[in-house]
Parts: sequence; structure tokens; C-alpha cells
Amino acid sequence: MQLKNTSSPAGRPRSEATRRQILEAAISLLQDKSIQAISIEAIAREAGVSKATIYRWWESKASVVIDAFIEQHLIKTTFPRGMRPRDAIAHHFHSLVNQYSGWPGRLVAQIIAEGQSDPAILRVFRERFHYGRRAVVREMLDEWKNSGDISKGSNVEVLMDLIYGPVYMRLLIGHAPLDESFAESHINYICELLGSKP
Repeated sequence: MQLKNTSSPAGRPRSEATRRQILEAAISLLQDKSIQAISIEAIAREAGVSKATIYRWWESKASVVIDAFIEQHLIKTTFPRGMRPRDAIAHHFHSLVNQYSGWPGRLVAQIIAEGQSDPAILRVFRERFHYGRRAVVREMLDEWKNSGDISKGSNVEVLMDLIYGPVYMRLLIGHAPLDESFAESHINYICELLGSKP
């Protein structure tokens, strides 16, 4: 399935207010319903717009859901500037675990699950969310390495997976909780492994 580029098409201009209205409607529905349980019709009804308005900008329900997730998630999982790289990474990790312990985590798990039978969904998720987040994390880890607090030989690509991989494992497998205790112990363990000073 081909998913449409969600940038504004030529012709009729895209209304930012309407875009936000649609994404907020999707988020509202997803608070207590699964991706499978909602439809474009339901999103349109909740937003007070026509289906045609939604399809003008998004190819599918999945692409609306991914953009709705991104809209909410990025503002709640920031990397504060002005902190030591270690502290900024710890702050982001704690906020990510907090988000993924609730309905945003269930939503990400559903997106990944849907992507197993429809690779286009995973492609859009990677392109619109994962790669951008990974670039920001990479920048912060490079700063950490260049600060001298951890070895300059640290492999940043491996380190990203080492830090964040367990979040997705707990999210998808459910063998252990995503909670504050995990966030604290995991990030402290990573810092100890790397020899980072408190």
C-alpha cells in the first residue's frame, strides 16, 4: 500500500487549524480505542470534517494515526538544552518511559504490529518519526562522547540501541514493566558501564 506524503499538496491550501483538529480528534478516539477499532469515518465525525478533507492530506487511517502520535509525543519527550549530555539523555529516557507506559506506548505497539502485515506503515513510521528521533539522540550522544565524560571510542550507533532497545522490548513483549524504577535503574546502569561520572 502506498502512503501519501502528508505535506500540503499543490492547489487548495492546507488549513493548519483543520489539520490540528483532525489530529486531536484521532488522539481523542485513541485514548480508549485501538487503531483497529476506529475508522476514517469516526475521525471525520469527531473532527467535524468530511472524509474527503482527511483523504486530501492523508492516504490512510494509519498515516493519520502516526502523525497524531508524533504531534503529541515530541513535545513531551524533549532533550533539554543547557544540561550535561548525560543529564539530558537521562531526562529524555525518563520522559520516554513515562509516555510509553501509558496509551502512547500502546499506540506505538499497535503501529509496529500493523506494520508487520503492511510494511508501508513501518516505512512511514520510520521516515516520519524514528529517523528524526534517532538523529537527535545521535547528536546528544556525540556531545556526550566529545565532552570526555565517556570514552571517545564509544560506538554511538550501538549505544543508541543499548539505551533504547530495552524500552521497545518491554513495550512489545510485556515481560517487565515500563516504570520509573526501570527508567532510573537502566539509565544508571548504562552510565556505570560507560564510566560516566555522577
